[in-house]
Amino acid sequence: MRPDTPAENVDHAAEAARLERTAGLYPEDAETLLLRAAAHLELSGDRPSATKLYDRLLSSAADSQGLENPSLVRALKASNLWEYGHEAEARAIIDGVRTASPRDPAPWVIAAESLEAHDELEAAHETFTEGARLLLTDVAEPPYSTHPLLYGRHRVRRMLGLPHDEWDTQADTLHTMPVSLDELHDPKRVWSLGSDNPADLQAEISRLRAELGAYREALSRPFPVAMLHWPADELTELLEAYPSLSAEYPSYEDHLATTEAALRELAASGTPNLGVVRGTVPSYEAFAASEGASPADATLLPQYATTLAARGRAVAWPPQRGAACWCGSDRPYARCHGEDIAADR
Repeated sequence: MRPDTPAENVDHAAEAARLERTAGLYPEDAETLLLRAAAHLELSGDRPSATKLYDRLLSSAADSQGLENPSLVRALKASNLWEYGHEAEARAIIDGVRTASPRDPAPWVIAAESLEAHDELEAAHETFTEGARLLLTDVAEPPYSTHPLLYGRHRVRRMLGLPHDEWDTQADTLHTMPVSLDELHDPKRVWSLGSDNPADLQAEISRLRAELGAYREALSRPFPVAMLHWPADELTELLEAYPSLSAEYPSYEDHLATTEAALRELAASGTPNLGVVRGTVPSYEAFAASEGASPADATLLPQYATTLAARGRAVAWPPQRGAACWCGSDRPYARCHGEDIAADR
């Protein structure tokens, strides 16, 4: 749930304010937008204001407006509170999250990582294990969203010196980075940082890069780089209303081919967290109005895609094995725009 852009490259306070304004325009997406705003406030160092946003979301649930994931909001609030001295309140909230037994892995991971960050390794292990037991018992293939639960549990168990169990073995199997989880989570690695041997230090840099890659891969893709896809009927309506955009979209077939090609190019360049968002003309016109611009302005298109992604509307690319193609054809991706990729495997 955290943007990973360094503070020196982003005005996090300004971005938080923009997201709050956007939440006012799109109340149906307020939960996603305000959680991102709170994350930016934490990165800016304004943790009390982040807590106010979490409280605002939780009060909306009390007012019967409802939250999609109240346990996630509580876990994020606890993690934030602990970082600026409210340990007792944070512990109480974490206990409440564990008692609630949420069916989403994210609250378990956030609560456990907060305990881990403050050297509460036994409690972190218990929390990771409770979440795994609830969500993964008798599950043959762990869903993608549960991978951080297994990776985090593996890490804490290595720090505690515990032997591998079945879930640790499963985490090793799911992990696809060049450096194994055992090596990434080896407590003895800290000693290599004091070495005078450049080869040792270079090896540690490689491990850290792999660890960062594994961490980003394990995230549930909340902030994808998104390509804009117009369904055929929407594209027809768009071009009838704004003919100048035909320079961007010569035909529907060209639009689909260009989108797939751009996604592959981004993937080949190492860009993580790719996704596709579907545009609609009414939504695009409302976005243009909110920006005080004309929908005929082609420079709005990537901004519109980014805003849709920020509102949680992105579908991960490439689709998982057997999933329908992003283009809406209802055919599996491997037999549609991913056909040549499947043939190469």
